[in-house]
Amino acid sequence: MLEAIDPSNGTLLDRYPEMSEREWRAVLERADLAYRSWRDSSFPERRRHMREAAAVLRRRQRELTELMAHEMGKPVRDGHAEVEKCATACEHYADHAEEMLTPERAATDARQSYWTYRPLGVVLAIMPWNFPLWQVFRFAVPNLMAGNAGVLKHASNVPGCALVIEQIFREAGFPEDLLRTLMVGSDAVGSILEDKHVRAVTVTGSIPAGRAVAERAGRLVKKSVLELGGSDPYLVLEDADLDRAAEICAHSRLINSGQSCIAAKRFVVVDTVHDAFLERFVARMAAARLGDPMDERTEVGPQARVDLRDGLHDQVRRSLEAGARCVLGGEVPERPGAWYPPSVLTDVRPGMPAWDEELFGPVAAVIRAQDEDDAVRIANGTVFGLGAAVFTRDRERGERIARDRLDAGSCFVNAYVRSDLRLPFGGIKESGYGRELSTPGIREFVNVKTVWVD
Repeated sequence: MLEAIDPSNGTLLDRYPEMSEREWRAVLERADLAYRSWRDSSFPERRRHMREAAAVLRRRQRELTELMAHEMGKPVRDGHAEVEKCATACEHYADHAEEMLTPERAATDARQSYWTYRPLGVVLAIMPWNFPLWQVFRFAVPNLMAGNAGVLKHASNVPGCALVIEQIFREAGFPEDLLRTLMVGSDAVGSILEDKHVRAVTVTGSIPAGRAVAERAGRLVKKSVLELGGSDPYLVLEDADLDRAAEICAHSRLINSGQSCIAAKRFVVVDTVHDAFLERFVARMAAARLGDPMDERTEVGPQARVDLRDGLHDQVRRSLEAGARCVLGGEVPERPGAWYPPSVLTDVRPGMPAWDEELFGPVAAVIRAQDEDDAVRIANGTVFGLGAAVFTRDRERGERIARDRLDAGSCFVNAYVRSDLRLPFGGIKESGYGRELSTPGIREFVNVKTVWVD
């Protein structure tokens, strides 16, 4: 059974039976049949259904926001934004998918020669709980517009979200089996990936999960895209606007109650402004409202599960034992649920979890650097490479650092790292490979087919 538990109080919300192997194999077969019809649909038809999906999302916004709050503790103010982002994605790809996938001609010895972008088939999506709608729509929308079908293996703690996503696409008029949810545990993933009807796989999740899927996909010669963990560094240089930097850095660290791959996690601050920045940053982190995710005023809700909260606290504890200093938070509240307060660690050094690992929660590591070169060295000295940011009043300097010196898939200047439909998104190193969003994203799971006519 899959269980949904409210992390704010530990209440069991519901239980959902898992599919048998016979059941999920039947779903895959029907998804493949749906694909074989859908791949020849016109872009106007796809566009019509996708714009209706946006309308369904907005009609059901309150219901969806409350569902996320109950299943994984997302504050409703964040939930509203997540639903709207999903709706915007539907509209964006409805409007632009056709031009993104327009055949491209080349001058050769042939009478005609060009390449076209044709769908691959059924794509398996293994998705996380932290953005239970957005992560799925980020995968599903461009792939359905490209002519593919999708099957979703969602995180086991958000089964209600998994099922409602399937309902949304059906309500929008898409073929019944074109986007299906597989109610299975992680132990079934390998067999699902091996099924002949699955042509490719995309994973958003942890590095161990990504490695396991990529290894099996490689043996099967099936295309994979991985968006894995991150320990994003934010560089604060000596000429930064410290008030603005502290505000943006705190906001980024607390997005989704700190549970985001691209949330800022390590704050690398040049020595001459370290103390002044730390004072401002701690004040902003301390002012964040921790509370009921159903309250519109709440900035930080509970963590998604008690075991995840406990793992985060263990990382903090081990960092403190190794010599880090806690200047804010760092204690588990004595209350039911998976709560953890905004926390700030300083004197963080290599070998500590706060330096080496991803802290997936509202805990910030502030690191002192000697100068720009030292800050860049510290920022790049990690196995992760998802996002990074730099704060400086000199925009040309910031752009040079972001463009040429920081090793990450997305680098921002005087702003927090986030995904944007108009820009490709993804990581390097152990943060993964491949891209989502924009034109590169919609082209990940297509056959770039050359056509020669003599």
